[in-house]
Amino acid sequence: MLTDIALREAFSHFPQGVVLVSAEIDGVRHGLLASTFTVGVSLDPPLVSVAVQHSSRTWPTLHEHGRLGVSVLGREQAHLARQLASKDRERRFDGVDLEVDEHGALTLRGTPAWMTVQVHDQMRAGDHDIALLEVLSIGSEPGAEAMVFHRSEFKELVPCRTS
Repeated sequence: MLTDIALREAFSHFPQGVVLVSAEIDGVRHGLLASTFTVGVSLDPPLVSVAVQHSSRTWPTLHEHGRLGVSVLGREQAHLARQLASKDRERRFDGVDLEVDEHGALTLRGTPAWMTVQVHDQMRAGDHDIALLEVLSIGSEPGAEAMVFHRSEFKELVPCRTS
């Protein structure tokens, strides 16, 4: 029989990228940290996806706003990961270097990659919703290293030895 413990343990062997999905709405910053982000869902139109728990209090606000920023966290943002994931909404963005576009899409400065997106579609998937996000603009920093969530820890990617 499958248990939550067995599923979580087995799933933890697969490293996942870490992103901040965020927006500034009426002067208030909203964001959620996710490790359930997938790039390259489609090239035409350009789509990415993120899975968000039904229990998220932030996602309904972001979904309704529609225009969002997605920031791929790198090793330079490792110290911010727990802060950005904090339940303390008032302090989540304290001391964080941000950029907000004219539509409220909020991205972190200095990340390996960033994009502005709009909600394209959403579907229920068990205890999560899967949101398809259409990429409107995108950028990256050549040579920057992404961070991953692996075995319940934030980690850096390092090359494998292939001798």
